Amino acid sequence: MKRRGFLTLTAAWSALALSTSAFAMDWKQQSGQEITVLLSEHPWTAELRKHVGAFEAETGIKVKIDAFAEDLYSDRMNLAVRSAESVADVYMVQMDSALYTQWEAGAVEPLTPYLDDAAKTDAAYDLADYPEGFRAGASFPVGQPDPQLYAIPISFEAYTLFYNKELVEKYLGGKVPATMDELIAAAGDISAKGEGKIFGASMRGKRSAELVDTMTGIVLDAWGSEPASLPYNIWFDGDWSKPRFNDPRIAKGLSYYAGLLKAGPPSALSYGWEDASRFFSQGNAAFFVDASVFGPGFEDAKTSAIAGKVGYAPLPASTGDIGYSGHWSWGISIAKNSAKKDAAWLFVQWATNKKMTAALGVATGGAPRDSSWADADYVKALDAGYVAAVKTQMQHTRPTSVFRQGWSDVVLLVVDAIHQIYQGTAPEDAVAELQTNVQDTLE
Repeated sequence: MKRRGFLTLTAAWSALALSTSAFAMDWKQQSGQEITVLLSEHPWTAELRKHVGAFEAETGIKVKIDAFAEDLYSDRMNLAVRSAESVADVYMVQMDSALYTQWEAGAVEPLTPYLDDAAKTDAAYDLADYPEGFRAGASFPVGQPDPQLYAIPISFEAYTLFYNKELVEKYLGGKVPATMDELIAAAGDISAKGEGKIFGASMRGKRSAELVDTMTGIVLDAWGSEPASLPYNIWFDGDWSKPRFNDPRIAKGLSYYAGLLKAGPPSALSYGWEDASRFFSQGNAAFFVDASVFGPGFEDAKTSAIAGKVGYAPLPASTGDIGYSGHWSWGISIAKNSAKKDAAWLFVQWATNKKMTAALGVATGGAPRDSSWADADYVKALDAGYVAAVKTQMQHTRPTSVFRQGWSDVVLLVVDAIHQIYQGTAPEDAVAELQTNVQDTLE
């Protein structure tokens, strides 16, 4: 009787196991397929190449990688997703207006149905491991109930504070400013004492749309905890006909940016990101506010004079106790014109799972999953201060995007306002003129 009971129980367990496995995802379900993955040449791409063989062995899917230099990639990518015939199944995409325009054109596949299908997505995938703000910039229709997700982040940058520990010790007694007002004052003080050799800050300053993300990060800090909903972000009051560039918080944020520029070298208004980051890495400036992903490069003794001397912090708070900021991301998507979408999704899912996100993130310092920042190998590969600062900042960021045609032209007007403040115009006067100029441009 006992033996019979054992057999009966064993049979029940077997039935349960079969039932469970029937609902588990089968990684071999698309074996024999070949997919094309279109990528920008990027540290993430270089690291991915080392691991693709493991995906092919696990799934039986052959992967063909087509990669192009970044200055060529956007054109190639946009042509591919809009072609009459399939050119690429998976592709790398900027999670900003580039993705939005592809969604408007019906060129990108929604990923939510795959994520919701237990037969296609591993139960351990855990989409919630990505901060909500990271998903918001890839979810359309914007602001509508139940939007769908169209890209998965693969690398992000948040706009954070870098500082030269030696200079902060020499000029500030080692105290890192706790508020944006303190930062501006400290940067100005260091420049005044630096005798034209050491400056308080190094920032992007040239009249270019490339300032948009760093500038927006600082304005978001001044904006504070109030939502900045897409597609308008902080710049429009829920309607394209209601620009609010003269909002006092925007004036404050732009004045902070101008203040950091003012504390920089006389040539600051000609600096792009290459110039500003190089000036800081040569040990000439105490502070640098820009993309978090510069951090690993600053620790490279072959190219940086300040390796081992860099401190990292979230943006100092403008209001309250939290320093808010912005972020920008690369992601991967599936082309709507792909004939192999299920195989493509297996690749997207594999390349963005917890293990791979941490492994590939070592090359960028911008792994977008929360869990990566607790992964032992990922953390070990990066500076401890960098890890602590970015892990904190990524919980208090919002997308820097605005989903509107012609936004780059408006950004140039914002940069003009920063330059005016730099040259002595009162912030409230500069944004009043900015408001008028934006209204004229949009009309």
